[in-house]
Amino acid sequence: MRLRNVPGSEDIIAASRYVVQDPQKEKAQWNAVFEQEAPIQIEIGMGKGKFITTMAKIHPEINYIGIERYSSVLVRAIQKLTAEDSFLPNLKFLCMDATEITEVFAPGEIDRIYLNFSDPWPKDRHAKRRLPSKEFLARYDLILDTEGTIEFKTDNRELFDFAVEEVTSANWKMNQITYDLHLDDIMNKGNVMTEYEEKFSAKGNPIHKYIISR
Repeated sequence: MRLRNVPGSEDIIAASRYVVQDPQKEKAQWNAVFEQEAPIQIEIGMGKGKFITTMAKIHPEINYIGIERYSSVLVRAIQKLTAEDSFLPNLKFLCMDATEITEVFAPGEIDRIYLNFSDPWPKDRHAKRRLPSKEFLARYDLILDTEGTIEFKTDNRELFDFAVEEVTSANWKMNQITYDLHLDDIMNKGNVMTEYEEKFSAKGNPIHKYIISR
């Protein structure tokens, strides 16, 4: 998918008080970046930020970090927040590639990881680039708290089936799973939808979700 360049996006990101410019320097001391010491939850591939921003508003007692590799996408999230009157002190953004997360977060520093409608990377040779792959699960294992969890949502059945298989091969534990989230009263309770989730569910696509731990 080709992403349209947003003029001035780099400058907007550099000037935003939501964006941490040198995240590697904050490794092992992320709570000092926020105004409060609290559990840290991250979304990898946050897109335009609807999910992570809503979560930060609903749960002020938790610190949230949204990660997006494309500046042209991240800038949209920043612009939406800038248009609002209030500031969310428990929310930060990082513009970086997910392969670098172990360089940014220390062992046990993260409480929960959200993967929402991740890029399916459909070609077999690109399987290790998929965020729910065993290669990425190994990275998540290095930064999650011992009781930490990963929540993955997608409407892509092939990607979801792949992800479920990876959970087993990587020796993670499947805590909860559903193949139609919006019809699952238990797992859908408190569900915050992403932009893609709203779009695809409106078309009648079932949303798949799992929650795993080590």
